[in-house]
Parts: sequence; C-alpha cells; structure tokens
Amino acid sequence: MSIEKVDTLVVGAGQAGVAMSEHLGKKGISHVVLERSRIAENWRTARWDSLVANGPAWHDRFPGLKFSGLDDDAFAPKDLVADYFADYAKQISAPIRCGIEVRAVKRNSDGPRFRVETTDGVYGANNIVAATGPFQKPVFPPIVPESEEIHQLHSHAYRNPDEIPEGAVLVVGAGSSGTQIAEELLRSGRRVYLSIGPHHRPPRRYRGKDFVWWLGVLGTWDLRAPAPNTEHVTIAVSGAYGGKTVDFRRLAESGMTLLGMAKSYANGSLQLASDLKDNIALGDANYLNLLDQADEYIRQHGLDFPEEPDARDLAKDPECVINPVLALDLEKEGITSIIWATGYSFDFSWIHLDAFDGKGRPIHERGVSRVPGLFFLGLPWLSRRASSFIWGVWHDAAYLAEQIASEDERSAGLGVALGSSSLRG
Repeated sequence: MSIEKVDTLVVGAGQAGVAMSEHLGKKGISHVVLERSRIAENWRTARWDSLVANGPAWHDRFPGLKFSGLDDDAFAPKDLVADYFADYAKQISAPIRCGIEVRAVKRNSDGPRFRVETTDGVYGANNIVAATGPFQKPVFPPIVPESEEIHQLHSHAYRNPDEIPEGAVLVVGAGSSGTQIAEELLRSGRRVYLSIGPHHRPPRRYRGKDFVWWLGVLGTWDLRAPAPNTEHVTIAVSGAYGGKTVDFRRLAESGMTLLGMAKSYANGSLQLASDLKDNIALGDANYLNLLDQADEYIRQHGLDFPEEPDARDLAKDPECVINPVLALDLEKEGITSIIWATGYSFDFSWIHLDAFDGKGRPIHERGVSRVPGLFFLGLPWLSRRASSFIWGVWHDAAYLAEQIASEDERSAGLGVALGSSSLRG
C-alpha cells in the first residue's frame, strides 16, 4: 500500500487547524491539514441560522486579517466567520485537503512515528496535531426518556423557530447557546421555559468598552485555570441583536419562565432543583465584580471613561424566581419540545494511543501530550482561559509550532525517519 509521508499532520481545518498551519508554515515545517468536510464547516452547518460571534469583529479574529465589510464593533454572522477562515487559509496558502476523514491514528512499527488511516489512504507522520476543537460530541442528558411523546434535540441540531413543532418550548441550559436560542424562540411568539444552572454573566459593554476588552486589561484572559468550583460554570453572553448584556430578569418580564436546574423526570413531570435564586445571584455577583474591577482599573490609571451609574441597577426578582417551579407538568404547560443546550464532550476515539485519562480527556501540558509527537489544540483552558477562543487559539498554535520544531530537531538527532508531504513511500 502506498503511504504518504509528512512531518506533521493536522486533523481539522477550523480555527485551530488554520492557525496551526500558519505557524507551522512560518517555521518551514512540512505539514498537511486534513478536514472531513469544508474549512470551518461547524460554523456553517452545526450552528443555528441566526448565530453571530459572541465577541466583536476587532477581537474575534486572527492578527493577520480583518473581517471584510464589517464594522470593528459589530458581531460577525456565522457564515461570514466561516468565510473568514476560508479566506485566511487561502491567504497563507495552507495545505488543507477537504473531504478526508481521519479514522485512526496508531503507532507505527517503523518509519514515521504514527500511522494515520483515512478515507484517502494511509499517511505516515512524525507529529499529529488534534485540532478538532471543543465541540465534538453533543451531551444529551438521559433525563426525559425517548419513549415520551415530546420532541427532543440538542442545541447542536437547532436551526430556527420554524423547525420546532408548535407549542411551548423548554430550553435546558443558560450559557450563551441556551440563552440566545430561548430568546429567539420568545421573540418568535413561543411560550418559553428556561432551565438555568450556575453561570457567569458579564456586561456586554461597560463605560464605553466591550467586556472582552476588560477581560484583556484585567488579565482575566491569561488565567491559567478556572477558579475553584467554577469548572462547570457557563458564561451567559451574547452578540445577538447588536450585542447586549444578558439579563434573565428582563427575559422573565417579557414572558419567559425561569426554572432551576433539571433533575429528574417521572409521570410526565420534570423535577427541578430549588437553586434558581442562587444561580441568578451567582451571575449577578460575577457581573458586579467585573464592574468593580473596571472602575478600579479606571481609577488607578486615571482614565477619562464615561460614567455609567445605571449599570448597577438590577431589576426586581420576578415571580418565577421568588416562588420557583419545582415540578413542571409538560403536557399541562403545553410543552411539546425540549432543547438541551447542555454542552459537548470530547471524542478522541480515533486516536489509538495512551494519551487520555479514565474519562477520555487528553493528558497534556499546554497542548503537549505525554505521547511524544502528539499535540492538542483548541481545547478549553489548554494554556489559559482564552485558549478555546479565536484569537487565543492562534497564540496557542504559535507555542505548539515551537514545540514541534524542537521535537523535530531532537528526532533528527536520533535518526527518526522524516518524509516530505510531496513524497510517497
């Protein structure tokens, strides 16, 4: 069998794969990027129709290219984001091959370290970069049995209100996806119930600056690990409708029913935790803390930023928070659909190497695996809080390119066989 040899093989051509290709190219490292669909495919087909980036255009991009025809403070629609990465790949002449799925990465008995089995044949590579991102396998909690006569889908499969059966909708999960989907459904005239867990709720803008700017100057993007007990806390932020601060109380005033976390289901009734008020309070505390930090930063640096005293005015708790629903009869409330905005888990089943813990999570240090030659990119908290965000992944890719270059130097010294992406052996 003909085996194509390449120094470094990158799996995935989303933001992580494109960033990795740029930095490998700058280092003169022979590489190929394999993508099973199109460049940035998830932005096109694995998101809802109205999705926009959660950060402004000046922030959610790579350093080498701006969004074309978009104001710096605007929020890019998903298709424009996908086009951006395709344009960026073209600008850097990234060696991306689309329509090729990687099925297995195994150790090689001789020659290059790894044998990579794909739908396009077999590759031999000394380095592998798993750049498939954090959104791999939708998490679908087994709370409501599939046998129940209710339409259930993950936010991954949601597209628009017209595709949801008539009736009220329950959205479970109040991070960015769940909150935005719930609001879109509410605006479409649906009766909406939103199950809210622990969350952070930053201001969209404060005293003239977007919250992503504040996270930068306050050093929050550079945090190396989440604070204790916040590993599963989601962030409720939105660029939708021009970008505005998420405010669950205002959503309740508009007719949305807020609920605590979903616990269990029996006899047509969903049991809910009594934690709604606490979860709302946690979001408020995070919001107010960022305002405090911003005010202190302005004071210390003598900045002439506009005052914004109304930002601290919080609406009164609505009835659904004061007297929370603890048991929700789906049929009685006319709920015909449940959208589970409950996140994703990793799926590295295609990597047949001892590189994972008992839960299938990669064991690594800043993306450098314990398996020599295997690297991970684009994962949450890979090196810091910014790691899974567009500009953050670009900087992590630069670090990994340095490590790969050093690894290649060591391997060359040990006589490990290297190949060119244009050679077949």
